[in-house]
Amino acid sequence: MRPRVSSALSGARWLLEGWRLFRVSPPVWLMLVFLYWLLMTVLSVLPAIGVAAATVLVPAFSVGFMAASRSCERKQVPEIAALFAGFRDGLARQLVLGAVYCAALALLLAATSLADDGVLARWMLGGARPEAEALQSDAFYAALLVAAAGYAPLMMLFWFAPVLAAWHGLGAAQALFYSFVATLVNWRALLGYGAAAALVTLALPALVLGALLVASGGQLRVGLMSLVPPLLILLLPTLFASFYASYRDVFGAAGEAG
Repeated sequence: MRPRVSSALSGARWLLEGWRLFRVSPPVWLMLVFLYWLLMTVLSVLPAIGVAAATVLVPAFSVGFMAASRSCERKQVPEIAALFAGFRDGLARQLVLGAVYCAALALLLAATSLADDGVLARWMLGGARPEAEALQSDAFYAALLVAAAGYAPLMMLFWFAPVLAAWHGLGAAQALFYSFVATLVNWRALLGYGAAAALVTLALPALVLGALLVASGGQLRVGLMSLVPPLLILLLPTLFASFYASYRDVFGAAGEAG
């Protein structure tokens, strides 16, 4: 299995392709994202095992969004059941990937705790926002740097791994290896994709707020952060579908099944 090498411009186009796939059926996409969010939220609040259980299931659900994207590429409206495609075939491989992902995140959070005494870890796991003084400390910034540096290789391992395990029949270790290699040789495309995604997710709320300010004659009382949740709901389907676009660009259609 030899991944194709894509350019930075191709990586930026993955986001546009994700938008095109989302436009095939926006209502279904929004339902899929909401259902995923709801299920993960319910799992996360379970005592003791909730966060770990939700994390373990992330790879399986990612296959579901891939399946929905593939239906859209075929000009078919995806079914809600597509979200659970990763649970129907090769579930054991997805659970192994999920366990590795969960363990890696736990180690990463433990590493950040060495920098800030667990402030970032408690925020991520418990959802309690730290006090302003803690957020502005050098220790917290150091923890963020550790998290960013550690998550980059983790992202590379898991970018393609779930779909390679589901559609190409690779074992968990093989899927992680080929995903890492594929992202490594496509670092330019990933940089282009990251730049495009950052531009959209950061600039779009500001543009919308500016337009609303002009339309209201400067009397608008809405803050920028209040626009983030509704825009994020609209952007998430595009982002999920863009992962499929990256897979098709790098690995093509070979090996698809189901």
